[in-house]
Amino acid sequence: MLIKQFSDSYKELKNLNTLVMTALLIAVGIVLGYFSIQITDTTKIGVSFVATQLTATLFGPVVGGIMGGVADILKFIIKPTGAFFWGWTFNAILGPVIYGIMLYKKRLTLARILISKIVVAIVVNMFFGCLWSSMLYGKAFWVLMGTKAIQQVIQVPIQSIIFWMVVKALQKAKVFHQLSR
Repeated sequence: MLIKQFSDSYKELKNLNTLVMTALLIAVGIVLGYFSIQITDTTKIGVSFVATQLTATLFGPVVGGIMGGVADILKFIIKPTGAFFWGWTFNAILGPVIYGIMLYKKRLTLARILISKIVVAIVVNMFFGCLWSSMLYGKAFWVLMGTKAIQQVIQVPIQSIIFWMVVKALQKAKVFHQLSR
């Protein structure tokens, strides 16, 4: 089943509508990123995740991962914040891949969205995020993990509800009937 998901998502790349929609969602994600609030050097609150998660949900893990990587690099080129580090780009790819695996061609429920957010929070944001921050800033991994865990406990339910409301609005407007499965 996982191989089929990746295969189907790869085939989405041949569809012009997919490419156009992905490009638009990259642009939306970059613009939404300008409206985030920087809390600390490594913590910001925003809604740009909606574009990335929506791409992975609509077009799967391959398209989502490519979109995440391209968007991360474009964000850095347009408005660099510090030095470029490949680890953050890896995170920008891995998160949408996980969302694609868990949400692409699946019935979207709040529980499924919440579980996908929890997996991304633990694997990408907490583990890899703390690993990269530890490598870059020389801070202790476990100290960073405690702070990041608190942040994720707050953000995961909020982001899950926001994404759920976006999905419900798109379903109701019949913009993306694909989300109704």
